[in-house]
Amino acid sequence: MNLLKHETSPYLLQHAANPVHWQPWGEAAFELARQTNKPVLLSIGYSSCHWCHVMAHESFENEEVAALMNKLYVNIKLDREEYPDIDHMYMDAVQAMTGSGGWPLNVFLTPDKKPFYGGTYFPPVRAYNRASWKEILVNVSQYYTQNNQAVQEQATQMMLHLKQASDLPTLSKIQSVESTKHSSDKATADQMIFKKIMAQADTTEGGFGNAPKFPATFTIKYLLDYYAIYKEEAALKQACLSLDKMAMGGIYDHLGGGFARYSTDTFWIAPHFEKMLYDNALLIEVYSLAYAYTKNIFYKEIVSATVAWLQREMMDDNTAFYSAQDADSEGVEGKYYTWDTTSLKDLLGEQYELYKEYYQIKEQGNWEHTNILYTTYESKNNTSEETWKIIQQINTQLFTIRNQRIKPLTDDKVLLGWNALMNKALSTAAIIFDDGAYLNLAISNMKFLLSKMAHPHYLYCHTIKNDQQKIPAYLDDLAYLSMALIQLNTATAKPDYLLKAKEIIIYIEQHFKSNDAVLFNYTNHQYLQVPINKIETYDGAVPASNSVLCKVFDHLGYAFSQLSWVEQSRKMILNMQNFYHTYPTSFGVWAALYLSKNEHETQITIVGADAKKDLYALYNKMPHAYVTYVVSSEEENIESIKHKFKNGETLVYVCRNNNCLPPFTSIEDTMTVFFDNKF
Repeated sequence: MNLLKHETSPYLLQHAANPVHWQPWGEAAFELARQTNKPVLLSIGYSSCHWCHVMAHESFENEEVAALMNKLYVNIKLDREEYPDIDHMYMDAVQAMTGSGGWPLNVFLTPDKKPFYGGTYFPPVRAYNRASWKEILVNVSQYYTQNNQAVQEQATQMMLHLKQASDLPTLSKIQSVESTKHSSDKATADQMIFKKIMAQADTTEGGFGNAPKFPATFTIKYLLDYYAIYKEEAALKQACLSLDKMAMGGIYDHLGGGFARYSTDTFWIAPHFEKMLYDNALLIEVYSLAYAYTKNIFYKEIVSATVAWLQREMMDDNTAFYSAQDADSEGVEGKYYTWDTTSLKDLLGEQYELYKEYYQIKEQGNWEHTNILYTTYESKNNTSEETWKIIQQINTQLFTIRNQRIKPLTDDKVLLGWNALMNKALSTAAIIFDDGAYLNLAISNMKFLLSKMAHPHYLYCHTIKNDQQKIPAYLDDLAYLSMALIQLNTATAKPDYLLKAKEIIIYIEQHFKSNDAVLFNYTNHQYLQVPINKIETYDGAVPASNSVLCKVFDHLGYAFSQLSWVEQSRKMILNMQNFYHTYPTSFGVWAALYLSKNEHETQITIVGADAKKDLYALYNKMPHAYVTYVVSSEEENIESIKHKFKNGETLVYVCRNNNCLPPFTSIEDTMTVFFDNKF
């Protein structure tokens, strides 16, 4: 019997009518495997995954294939976004077995959860140099039955390998980073990281590396920070080139706003069309920061359109943000977003030629016999203001027509971590654009997160849908939430957000750290579901939980005069130095943290009635400024705030290397410290 109809995950519900006897993840499924002496087939995916849909249609909806699966296996279907800890471990296993990974992820397990074989997409018949799914099902079952002792030994060895791989090299004796005291050494190290990034940069089409191309927001932000510190024009140029090309490309939705997951080509033209909340959060933030440096109105427009999409299609009445939108509609990838030439001619009449030139429309189609809307520097720069108004009118017309199509599925589960990423992005945009609407969105969303996602036993839950809380929060959920609270304090000057962040950090120290380890485990020690509790350090599609936590410790350490937290942050950066020095594009958040740790690092604190106003003025000139906190009223529970208020004035405190200047009474005077180097 298929048991998925009782689940809340949109991905699992997509499979609820399969003839496969799917079960959700849980001890009941593994107990059944033990009782029946069958191996477990764990199939992992997510709702907006194109190849997950393909394999579902080809195999999981097929009665003959389903009968084979039901006969030979206990079958578990899992949403990777609900259970990232489980996905992490089995993805690592398949990558170790095959050298590659991805979704759908199909892993064969012993009844005690140990993986012994796996892969990703398997076709219904032999293709792509892959065995058919039915062949895999039969062969793995036979091998499990006839060679069970060998299977058990292989599975045990795989678990040992995964455990060893999960234990990062740690430094038995943490020493001070002497290089940070010598500007020449630190500058040289920063320059080496910058050169490694630029060696991977596509200086023609933007981005880094070859196809497929991902937004690489952490690397772009690193380049913006590097420009701010060293005034290296090449860094700013590459960052802006990447942002321009993405916003002009097909990866961006020119009618509805928002970005697709990634581009399949080097020119940013043909995306996989799914839109993920986390991608758009990270992009809103980096486009806002780029605007702060360049004052390029194009970046402001991109942020505005993306937030409009978010409000229109990705938000419920409680200002909670949904997880994703599918790439497919009516079983066809990109059908909702693309246009055939004949339809455009009929719709636009005399204006077709103008639109064709701007959005690179081809008679035969520019992608799989249809057209993706994208533009170029040449078209954009040669378009008059009058013509652009016409194009905008056409976009409005086509958007209305597109809205009448069958829309891709929206995965409407709410994830704490991804909401926190978006919350931080909205706070950043609110500060940079001095936009009250963005700030109100962030405040309202945070109210939802702190109330509806709070949990009596695990502090916060990982996901909620239909008012049903599920799964204790993971480390990334709590790290992102802490960082969002810090940024919301910066945007509002309300100290309550800092106090809530402090509460979370104390909880993390109690429930996510092993003994004297420098870094933190991904899963709450009280809620382990797989044998390996991963230490997450790679800044991939989303920032590593430990890299964000490292920054949070530093911020809150200064804010609450907790030097042990500042020291914890320093140890974490030092522990990861070989990784971000060697592979900066894979550890972009870590690299940016190291970049900030130099003789120029200055902590800024703003207190007083006009604290928020002064902060917005500061960010307008210096978006890279390290602001530990901003408060408009005294707060007895924040140690470092005590004695900083004076006669109702708004004061700006500037400290560097534990050396603090007398407080400034104007933000203009404060900024001369940086521009005139008065330290």
